[in-house]
Amino acid sequence: MHKEEITLIVSNYIKKNFLFDEKKEVDNDISLYQSGIIDSMGTIELISFLENTYKIRFDDDELIAENFDSINAISNFLYNKLQNIK
Repeated sequence: MHKEEITLIVSNYIKKNFLFDEKKEVDNDISLYQSGIIDSMGTIELISFLENTYKIRFDDDELIAENFDSINAISNFLYNKLQNIK
């Protein structure tokens, strides 16, 4: 899977589930936490979505804010994780 595909899937999920508008634009580098788009409960929902979508499990040491702070951070982290599984 290409990183661009991951970015699109993550972006659409965030727009639909946290902004409630898939047409709304979100800067892929903006902090999802500082901007108030996602809170701790949202992070749990996002992690569950990613684990179910990509059939993976995150290790406890991977569940750090830096990996989930922005759409690009999530995409980069997830892409690298998926590459290491292959």
